[in-house]
Amino acid sequence: MSVWQYIIGAAIIIVSLALVALVLMQESRSAGLSGAIAGGADTFFGKGKGKSMEKKLEKFTKVFAIVFFVLTLGATVLFMFMF
Repeated sequence: MSVWQYIIGAAIIIVSLALVALVLMQESRSAGLSGAIAGGADTFFGKGKGKSMEKKLEKFTKVFAIVFFVLTLGATVLFMFMF
């Protein structure tokens, strides 16, 4: 195996672990009946703060997913034709 295979393999592992962590940090979309009764995120102080952090997590998740896809596709094409 060449040095490039180790470098790209390590980058794919790091990006995939970051992607898993980002997905796990996001809140669930379905609050269900408990969310309707409690109304936790609809308070005056928590309204804007939760949305901004959630939006940042969504943005980073999309970016890391695209990076993961491009790295994996690039590695496959590169190693298929190069080695």
